[in-house]
Amino acid sequence: MRNKPILSAIYTLFLGLLIALFIGVGVDTFYPGPNAPEYPASLSSYNGKTMTPEQEKAQREFDIKMNQYNKEMMPYNRNVSIIALSAAIILLVASIVFERRIKIISNGVMTGSFFTLIYGIGRGFASQDSKYVFAVVAVGLVIVIYLGYRYFIREHLSDTETSKR
Repeated sequence: MRNKPILSAIYTLFLGLLIALFIGVGVDTFYPGPNAPEYPASLSSYNGKTMTPEQEKAQREFDIKMNQYNKEMMPYNRNVSIIALSAAIILLVASIVFERRIKIISNGVMTGSFFTLIYGIGRGFASQDSKYVFAVVAVGLVIVIYLGYRYFIREHLSDTETSKR
């Protein structure tokens, strides 16, 4: 079968994307975020010139609600980031455990771990806590270095030892 490597790569990528999507949708389903305030209908007719006193009041109230929403989103994003990073680490461990048995699924799970890690880092940035963002990026860096070692250097060393025999 000539297309097997191409199909394997497509399957691995597709499985990885679905796993990351599964994690993201799962978090949103079971840990929903705060509701964003609804933009006042009275401001939809604002033409960019002068606001009526009612529109000014509606704009101030909306701004207050939006600031409160943004404050609530910061810890929510941090928590989602923690959940996503935990899931990425669990997926990484699962891919390593099954690496020898089911290589193609293991590769897809590892790809899903990578995409979930990216999602977690993005949500960490949205938390706007620089110390937390640093910790998240550090965890991501360690995981990526480990993956690089495991799949490129260790595999190369194993191939070299096998060819010496």
